[in-house]
Amino acid sequence: MNRILKSLLPPIDLGWNHVRARCGLPTCHNKLLMRPVPQRGTGIRVDQQWYCSADCFAAAVRTPLAALLSTPMIEKPRNPRLSVGLVMLTRGFLTEDQLRFATARAERRGEDVATTVLELGLATEKQLAAARAAQWGCPVLAGDGTRTAVEADIPRTLLREFQAAPLHYSPQSRRLVLGFVEKIEYTLLGSIEEVTGCRAEACLLTPTEFEAQMQCVTDPAGYEEAVMEKPGTPAQMAKTLGGVALEVTASAASLVACRSWIWARLIGKRRTIDVLFARTKAAPAIAPAPSVQPRAEVIEFQPTTVASLG
Repeated sequence: MNRILKSLLPPIDLGWNHVRARCGLPTCHNKLLMRPVPQRGTGIRVDQQWYCSADCFAAAVRTPLAALLSTPMIEKPRNPRLSVGLVMLTRGFLTEDQLRFATARAERRGEDVATTVLELGLATEKQLAAARAAQWGCPVLAGDGTRTAVEADIPRTLLREFQAAPLHYSPQSRRLVLGFVEKIEYTLLGSIEEVTGCRAEACLLTPTEFEAQMQCVTDPAGYEEAVMEKPGTPAQMAKTLGGVALEVTASAASLVACRSWIWARLIGKRRTIDVLFARTKAAPAIAPAPSVQPRAEVIEFQPTTVASLG
């Protein structure tokens, strides 16, 4: 009789490999039930680790936050082979006498040659941008100055600090083009690629073009930026991220140091929030992460939902 009943029932895939998933926090007390049960959408994926709740995520993120805070904010300089003055000379934007005069005046005033050249009216912003593009081996923004609207989920705080304006963004091809004013900031490009997964490309533009383009940049629907000028200790920063994770019902998060900021992104079903912590104003002390106490409720997981978090 049992054999006949089994033949009438459809096969059930219990998905044990997915049900056996474990929280990435070693001290987590929440244990997954070894059976397929409904899931309420909990769980946060960070790189290769998966955390069952916002509490476990907050407890685990203390250590990487402390490590990022202790990382020196020293960037290896990338000096072009030729100075901007020599490039302008070779391109015919300046004569030898003009360059000699501008260089001497810049040295007396303790300012950059490019600033002196613009003040004296010896060259235009566009010529200076072309010279800098030749220095860095990248294109210069072309066109008649007309700008188009661009939706970009990049924190405005970082864009202003690095003087970079989004010129083109395609979520389908995962390609982002940034226009820099003075030099290519590889720190920002690398951080954007790590956080967003987009391929970041660069070109040069003038300060006037930068300001005009920034006026055309808008935030996508459901995107927010939060800046923490006084983030506190790594434990306090982790608590902040845990609260944001609960607010957006986060399913994924990423963390990266970007010069004077720690950039954390938390992605939920309908909202994405970028949290920027000021590294220079954060307290470096870190205390051992306490174990997360078990909740009274039972956290249940459905195999198919857990698989989608990966």
